[in-house]
Amino acid sequence: QVQLVESGGGLVQAGGSLRVSCAASGRTFSSYLMGWFCQAPGKEREFVAAITWSGGRTYYADSVKGRFTISTDNAKNTVYLQMNSLKPEDTAVYYCAAGRGPVVPSRSRDYDYWGQGTQVIVSS
Repeated sequence: QVQLVESGGGLVQAGGSLRVSCAASGRTFSSYLMGWFCQAPGKEREFVAAITWSGGRTYYADSVKGRFTISTDNAKNTVYLQMNSLKPEDTAVYYCAAGRGPVVPSRSRDYDYWGQGTQVIVSS
């Protein structure tokens, strides 16, 4: 059974940093694309970043380029999203997703598995 479990969310002041993690289990994910999406209250789920398990290719939403970094730890089967220079508008539930392919990184419907989400709140 595939499981994606996010952790690391919390409350942080604007300008601060936070790292969220996604622990993947239940199958071999080496051929999967791993993505992070966020959803703020009353808004649709939005693409944040994606990465191949090898780490060779990364993709970012324009709104987070230069501030967020996605990475993988293959030994731990974990995907990270390092979030720096956080803004109040980054406040959302952050979801991890895995797609077998073919996957358009920013297209949520292309992903096959989703985690339960972790809340990030950025105070002004």
